[in-house]
Amino acid sequence: IKRRIHMYNRDYITNNSNTNHNTYTQEEQTGHKSKAGMMAFLRATYQLFAGSLLAATAGAYIGLDMASTISSWYWGLVILEFALLFGLYAVKDKPGINLAVLFGFTFISGLTITPLLSSVFMMPGGASIVAQAFLMTSVAFGGISMFALTTKRDFSGMGKMLFIALIIMIVGSISNIFIGSSVLQLGIAMAGALLFSAFILYDTQQIIKGNYSTPIEAAIALYLDFLNLFISLLQILAAFNSKDD
Repeated sequence: IKRRIHMYNRDYITNNSNTNHNTYTQEEQTGHKSKAGMMAFLRATYQLFAGSLLAATAGAYIGLDMASTISSWYWGLVILEFALLFGLYAVKDKPGINLAVLFGFTFISGLTITPLLSSVFMMPGGASIVAQAFLMTSVAFGGISMFALTTKRDFSGMGKMLFIALIIMIVGSISNIFIGSSVLQLGIAMAGALLFSAFILYDTQQIIKGNYSTPIEAAIALYLDFLNLFISLLQILAAFNSKDD
């Protein structure tokens, strides 16, 4: 659960005057600055998010040409991916380095989904399945994000529940590596689609509330939500397509 860190224009409420004649003006100015700060933070976040998607797409595109090699080095890439993710939080406040680590992480994450993409592309209509999964993910992400940005409802209370559900899903996914059940995998993918849709809603509101200290952190949260939703939908569509065959 992410700790609340206020970040929008931290210095604009520094002088609390007791005079009455300029109270309204100060509040009005504060509101304008707060809104401007939030919009600047959102703009930077979504720019980094878009760049992350491009880096991941580049990684996946390059990885498709060496899918068999990536499969043999898969767990090594996963370890590297997690190392870069943890390293990103360590250098989040270091300009230049943080961007390099961010795009390095997202590029490697694109490589690690290559085996899944490759297996889907080899299915009848595989390219259509991938395109459909990406389109569904984009539409869902856009719709949920707009709802989170405009609704007055507060979804902060979802944090603990989402975290617990994520842990359960991770345990189930690891267990299925040894069980190898296609039915269980489909169930996990369906649960993942719902879970990461909820995470998009939750994380977007956390960004609005100022609970991320840097656009880097906010962008990586949205990127992970998008990526995992895409993977879940891709697995669901691939599973139903294989049943039809």
